[in-house]
Amino acid sequence: MINSSLVKPDKIYTVSEVTRLVKLELETAFPLLWVEGEISNFHRHSSGHLYFTLKDEQSQLRTVMFRSEARQVTFELKDGLKVICRGRLNVYEPRGEYQLIIDLVEPKGKGALQLAFEQLKEKLRAEGLFDPAHKKKLPLFPKKVGVVTSPRGAAIVDILRTLERRFARLHIVIYPAKVQGEGAADEIVEGIDYLGRQPDIDVIIVGRGGGSIEDLWAFNEEKVARAIYRCPIPIISAVGHEIDFTIADFVADIRASTPSVAAELVIEKEQALLDRVEHLAQGLAQRLRFSLQERKHLVLHLSQHRIFQNFRLKLLNLEQFVDELEERAKEVFRREKMFLAESRAAASLLEEKMGHAIRRLLGELLAKWEKFSVELHNLSPLNILKKGYTLCWKDELQLIRRIEEVDLEKDITVSFYKGEFTCQVKNIDRNILLESRLTREKK
Repeated sequence: MINSSLVKPDKIYTVSEVTRLVKLELETAFPLLWVEGEISNFHRHSSGHLYFTLKDEQSQLRTVMFRSEARQVTFELKDGLKVICRGRLNVYEPRGEYQLIIDLVEPKGKGALQLAFEQLKEKLRAEGLFDPAHKKKLPLFPKKVGVVTSPRGAAIVDILRTLERRFARLHIVIYPAKVQGEGAADEIVEGIDYLGRQPDIDVIIVGRGGGSIEDLWAFNEEKVARAIYRCPIPIISAVGHEIDFTIADFVADIRASTPSVAAELVIEKEQALLDRVEHLAQGLAQRLRFSLQERKHLVLHLSQHRIFQNFRLKLLNLEQFVDELEERAKEVFRREKMFLAESRAAASLLEEKMGHAIRRLLGELLAKWEKFSVELHNLSPLNILKKGYTLCWKDELQLIRRIEEVDLEKDITVSFYKGEFTCQVKNIDRNILLESRLTREKK
């Protein structure tokens, strides 16, 4: 309700004065409110600001969402989408129109993350990123496996433990990356791109342990999906959740329900082939024994026949030779089994040495990471502002670097380490301005 005491009936108001009165009263009466409606006339400006109209069956309301708040929206805003918005009523004086300045928007009837997931899933499906024709097959005998995950999480422990238990003779390259929170998707993309450029990596595992949809969200981001799709090396998505899928699961060449299952998939074909070879070797040894036994019985039968009495000694010698062949075959299989056992023992020892080397390398990398973090913090502009310096801006976003950029009677914004204020330029020291120009001309 407009305060009538502010309005003077005998005074003639300008349009600006009326608009200013309405602005004051309206913004005071509605400091913050929630509005439900359907989006129409949606427009994303090149500045990053969002402009659209909220409407229902009878009315419509202009809205604006500035760039800083728009960046926080996880799903795609578009015409026809029903949303619930929080904001403040504002009068845009140049047009004398009231509008809602939105700082938060949520989809009606569905969580923002779930809607964002479905929108991205449909978008990538339409582009063909889930097409089975693009899926790469896992190598038969992988020698080097890349892993993109947290070096301190449960996923890497499960992967290494599974490979160790299965006696896999593999070289493992770990690219440490955050798997949740701010910056996680960027680090996962960096890891995929880095390992994808290595010529000797045979397969890559990308994943983490289980968690909520918020915890797993890095694996639902578009940049991660596109990194997986463009990687020339087969990728196994190993996000630790049995039922729900992530976008990474749909794009990856193979989806594993847990990191342990991913490790088993890597060596599954090799182990199956070794089992097949061992089975064939046992079958061959058994058939050879049967064949030798049949020939031994045949020799004994012939040696007892009257016709072959003169050849009895030769046949007995032949029987002895057959026995020697049987013993020789047994010795060959015994040596092969011993060699296999020794090879596995050597592989286990090698894996243990590699584990120590990897842990030592990770320790060194973490120490460097902490050192670089400290150096980056020391170089931060905020540290300079903390010492008492300030930054001056005009036109909201243009940083003032020279005195010539300052205009009389114009507003400028002064930023401190914490907080800022806007002031109007009343005076400029012309001597300093002249000195600045002369210095530039000499240069």
